[in-house]
Amino acid sequence: MEALRILVIDDEMGMRLAVERTLQGYSVPLPDVDGEVAFSVETAASGEEGVEAILARPPDIVLLDHKLPGISGLEVLNALADRNLDLLVVMITAYASLETAIIATKRGAFDFLAKPFTPGELKAAVRKSARHLILQRQARRLAEEKKQVRFQFLSVLAHELKAPLAAVQGYLYIVRDRALGDNLSDYDKVVERSLLRIDGMRKMIMDLLDLTRIESGTKKRELAPVDLVEIAQLSMETMLPMAQERSITMELKCDAPAKLLADRGEIEIVFNNLVSNAVKYNRDGGRVDVVILPYDDGATISVSDTGIGMSPEESAKLFNEFVRIKNSKTKNVLGSGLGLSIVKKLAGMYGGDISVESTQDVGTTFTITLKNAPEGTSVSGGSGSGVGGSPT
Repeated sequence: MEALRILVIDDEMGMRLAVERTLQGYSVPLPDVDGEVAFSVETAASGEEGVEAILARPPDIVLLDHKLPGISGLEVLNALADRNLDLLVVMITAYASLETAIIATKRGAFDFLAKPFTPGELKAAVRKSARHLILQRQARRLAEEKKQVRFQFLSVLAHELKAPLAAVQGYLYIVRDRALGDNLSDYDKVVERSLLRIDGMRKMIMDLLDLTRIESGTKKRELAPVDLVEIAQLSMETMLPMAQERSITMELKCDAPAKLLADRGEIEIVFNNLVSNAVKYNRDGGRVDVVILPYDDGATISVSDTGIGMSPEESAKLFNEFVRIKNSKTKNVLGSGLGLSIVKKLAGMYGGDISVESTQDVGTTFTITLKNAPEGTSVSGGSGSGVGGSPT
């Protein structure tokens, strides 16, 4: 339970004691923030004493009497006006008037409470102030977190794009300056490397679009029964040229029909990412096994390889965004670092999850569970426009 500090600035001892008694043990449920707040009360008998207390240790809420000996409540507001303090002021006065309320509000008061007031009116004013203060703080915190996330995202994106852009630029300089001579065939390898780098950047952009669609819920999902075996076969066929080039054997195992109520594009993203990773991070002459185990309202899919594997530390962070395992064995493997993050989000949308088991220099197995999408689901995260998503 969160506790807010209230400072009562009033020259009447009876009023200060009455406020303390009323708020003692008082707490306010705040459904908006899924919490509850309690209060502690401190007092000051003059405006000068109140200002000193506020500047020494700012409270959360100030109950400020307008008519005070020495400086008035409005003068207290003036003294606090330019200090950017994170607190709310409720003005209390026996001389309530529209003019006073307007002046107090212009000088920073949040609310106005006229004497004499009942315990219920006091609690209502405190409850209103507490709710506003906490929501205000939460909004500022979320805005700051949003700025930090945006900054981190752009920093990582810039870092990930900097290397391929620099590589392509270097290759273009080679072509422009005829650094390899006048024989055009000598530049074939340079062109191929440039195209490979550009393809990697294109895949990153497509993955970012997929991730944005999934998280924003802006694309209507087209739910229908899909054949998991058919989609798995298509994904394996897509990776077949690369697998054959490296003598990697691929096998699909499923002993029963495997249908799932799903958006076909989303399931294509799942298989494309898992199968492509199993080939890309495999060893020459290795194998990839795709196993589909259907059950009443869903299926379990596992994709295993005999590749380079990962350490427990690498496996633990694998499903975060922009995470790629970088070492001497993976330096030539291109990817966006977004694919597995997308797959994990998709698994959650189907009431499932994804896990990984891996041993260095032995291999890796990804296991994902998917359940039928809820009938009637119309808007949620989607895939790209029928392309099935880009692999990691």
